[in-house]
Amino acid sequence: MKSTLNTFIALAVVAIISVSCGGGGSGAEKYVPADTTGTAIIRFEEMEHDFGTINAGEQVGCIFIFINNGDADLVITQATASCGCTAPKYSKKPVPPGGKGSIEVVFDSSGRSGKQTKTVMVQSNAENKLIILRIIAEVKTDESIN
Repeated sequence: MKSTLNTFIALAVVAIISVSCGGGGSGAEKYVPADTTGTAIIRFEEMEHDFGTINAGEQVGCIFIFINNGDADLVITQATASCGCTAPKYSKKPVPPGGKGSIEVVFDSSGRSGKQTKTVMVQSNAENKLIILRIIAEVKTDESIN
């Protein structure tokens, strides 16, 4: 009887510890808006960036600046690229009303040639929940020079 009680207590302690540790395992911080009474509105200064002509194999980047024109905190929940050659980076911290934020986009032209158009889909808690940013580049290869 005492052995069964000890086993039960040990299992209960393990269960409590695993639940209190979050169980998610990602370790990434999750930010939530402090102000949820209003509406966030995301507005980008530019929604498209043209790198012009670049050499094949070159990595180029740009920064898309946005402002929260709403009256509640803005949180970018996801930014995904249309291709593995394009990588967006952004902060998950809330942007207060009137505050600015940015999304950095890096394009790797390795294995590409000719005109390239890539998109980044930005999702947030804003009134306009989905925004599509675009980058363009003309990738010049050794074959295209001749």
